[in-house]
Amino acid sequence: MKAIEESQVAVIDFSKNYATSRWCLNELVKIMECKEKENGQTVIPIFYDVDPSDVRKQSGSFTEAFCRHELEYMDDVEGMQKVKGWRTALTTAADLK
Repeated sequence: MKAIEESQVAVIDFSKNYATSRWCLNELVKIMECKEKENGQTVIPIFYDVDPSDVRKQSGSFTEAFCRHELEYMDDVEGMQKVKGWRTALTTAADLK
C-alpha cells in the first residue's frame, strides 16, 4: 500500500478475473483514494478482454465474482461495506478516460 501511496501513476489492468481477487480490489480502492487527494495520481485503466461497461456495472464475469463476495460477507456488516467500496471504486475507475 505504501508503494501505491508514493506512486505518481497507477495502471489498472482489468481482466475477466479481476474481481475475483480481494487483493486487487483492495489495491484498487487505495489507488482511487490516492487519486482523489489534492496531488492525486494519474490513473490509467486498461481493459483486457473485458468491456468497460462490465467493470462499471459489475456485470458479465464481474457478476459472479461479486455474488461470491456478497455471499461470503453476508453476515458481516464491515465486510459488506468493503464490498460496497469495491463496487464504487470499480465504477469510478471504469469512468476514467
